[in-house]
Amino acid sequence: MSTDALEQDYVLIVEPNLTGHRWRYVEWTMQACAEAGYPCILATECANEDHRLARQIIAADRRDTEIAFVDPEERPRGLLRDPNEYWRFHRYFKRVYKIVSRAQPIRLVVVPYVDYFFYALPFLGSPFGKTPWIGITMRATFHHHKVGIKAPDRPLVNAIKAQLFKRAVRSAGLRTLLTIDPTLPEWSARSASKSSAAIAYVADPFPDEHAENPVLARERLGLDSEQRYLLVYGAITERKGIYELVEALTRLDNAPTLIVAGEQDAGTRHFMRNHVRGLKPAPVILDAFISNDLERDLFSACDAVWLGYKGHYGMSGVLVQAYRFGKPVIATEDGLIGWFSRRCELGPILSDLSTASIGKAITEVATSWPHAPEAVPSAREDLLSRHTLGQFKQTLLQQMA
Repeated sequence: MSTDALEQDYVLIVEPNLTGHRWRYVEWTMQACAEAGYPCILATECANEDHRLARQIIAADRRDTEIAFVDPEERPRGLLRDPNEYWRFHRYFKRVYKIVSRAQPIRLVVVPYVDYFFYALPFLGSPFGKTPWIGITMRATFHHHKVGIKAPDRPLVNAIKAQLFKRAVRSAGLRTLLTIDPTLPEWSARSASKSSAAIAYVADPFPDEHAENPVLARERLGLDSEQRYLLVYGAITERKGIYELVEALTRLDNAPTLIVAGEQDAGTRHFMRNHVRGLKPAPVILDAFISNDLERDLFSACDAVWLGYKGHYGMSGVLVQAYRFGKPVIATEDGLIGWFSRRCELGPILSDLSTASIGKAITEVATSWPHAPEAVPSAREDLLSRHTLGQFKQTLLQQMA
């Protein structure tokens, strides 16, 4: 890094929560900044000091990639509470900007998960003063009924959020709102004001990987070469539909072997300890952080991927990875997972999470085991081939330039 680059004003990235997939968005944003020569600083809460990303940044000790730990301000007694979470997070982001910008000039702010405070913008304005900023929204679902995506029908709530969205994208300083939902820019082009910030699609990425030889992958994992494996991957919580899947597998003849890979929350860990004994064959449980190499072997070795999520209406990086490795999915019909799975013909779609529906879907997938390579449908290629880390960084940098 040249001296000139080090003397530039910094890009500030604010993400209080480094759990789940959020830390990866932060990491990829910081990588994009480094590759483009933009010095950057991550601001997060003190509870994340021991997170692997924080330790990595501190250990690297680079002048162009820094980290600041800022906790929310304790409310003095007697002051009114924030009316909702949007207000509380807006106050946190404003506090972070005030503290960091005093120590370091900021040229641009990037918010990898703007849904924290987005609907507070029409009332409170930008938390970053006059500094331009970019946000990524992942949970805007108010428009789904208008574009044919299955989601809860909440006419009043959706109408209110649509109006708040239109006002929020006119907030001072907001340069671009990026979204992992390809239908939101289309809806916005018809509905939002032309004087608003740019609204652009950024494909939800997964690290760029290619499938390994499944025989070799299974050898490394110690898996049976003759068994069929169904993979549940990621942060393992009840919302993954894991409870219903285990129940269905206990009642299914010739069930595939279940692989559950990823850190489990306490409730899921308790459930798994008490319910997986009835599974035949015995499941493979990897209750830990999954490295990139292990992840590649898991997706290479499995026969299908479970995406029967509950109450999740956004996109899924696991869906992208299943596509990239040529694995069929068993997916909920809800939200963007169902929308992508249906349009791209990725596998059986679940109308519900009943034992009968899950059993039928598993049987349908099993009829085509082993899965022979096939020509990729054009719709699938057009929609999912863009979900690369390189494409994500390129889209982000175009907006940051």
